[in-house]
Amino acid sequence: MARSWIPPFLEAQAAELGAAENTLLAYGRDLEAFEAWLARKNASPADATRHDIEAFLVDCENEGLAKSTRARRLSAIKQLYRFAFEEGWRGDNPAIEIRGPGRSKRLPKTLSHAEVDSLLAVSRSHGRMLSDRLRNTCLIELLYATGMRVSELVSLQVSAARGDPRMLLVMGKGGKERMVPLSPPARAALAEWLTERDKIQELRQKTGKPVSRFLFPSHGKTGHLTRHRFYLLIKELAVAAGISPAKVTPHTLRHAFATHLLAGGADLRSIQVMLGHADVATTEIYTHVLDERLRELVLEHHPLSRPGSED
Repeated sequence: MARSWIPPFLEAQAAELGAAENTLLAYGRDLEAFEAWLARKNASPADATRHDIEAFLVDCENEGLAKSTRARRLSAIKQLYRFAFEEGWRGDNPAIEIRGPGRSKRLPKTLSHAEVDSLLAVSRSHGRMLSDRLRNTCLIELLYATGMRVSELVSLQVSAARGDPRMLLVMGKGGKERMVPLSPPARAALAEWLTERDKIQELRQKTGKPVSRFLFPSHGKTGHLTRHRFYLLIKELAVAAGISPAKVTPHTLRHAFATHLLAGGADLRSIQVMLGHADVATTEIYTHVLDERLRELVLEHHPLSRPGSED
């Protein structure tokens, strides 16, 4: 059997483009699914045709995979064949003219100011120990104050948080750094958590254990709080705050950060920089979120929108 193209492709993505680990994992899963599908047809990426790729995408649709998943799979396949062409493994690119299914134009879910306030209030009392409560408060305050991605938040280096910073240095997608401002409540929560965290780390050092370089240490393989654990934590906080847990995710708070900033008069370019979006078109979705919320407010509160009102 011919050598798989996937490992060298992923290595090149990591080395040349600085692709994030989560991106590489997604590429790997998508391409392995494609390779396995071809193998069942006694084919491989080396001899697959445009028809094969299109048939694979049709099968993905028949399996009920979402548009976004199918679009991502096609993107991974296109990049694999571009790489193969550049490496001279194939003299053509069978995926180059295939159009994707596009993405659903769903508006991102967000939270109201009152719901965010409830989450922040609950975080201050949720946890068995003082250290748990201070950490939880710091996590939620930082996430809402900065709009960071959850992977950026949990992997923050403690060195970035020293000295009561007004700005945090965040390592974003593709190794791109950006500065995000901290609100006074976030700075206060950070200072309290740092004091408690340092006490815990000093005790570990006295017992001969290594000191963590992360702001939110963990005993797990990564050395820091995982995305999965934070996902579960924010669900717990939602339940405690009386908010449907289906409505609350780490990404929902990122959306709330952007939507509330826009409603407060911030310009799109500034929000784009703080979110770490490469293209302002990605940020523009929040203008639609705001338009939709304003429309709902009018329908709910304007006297002429009530049944039986005069035309």
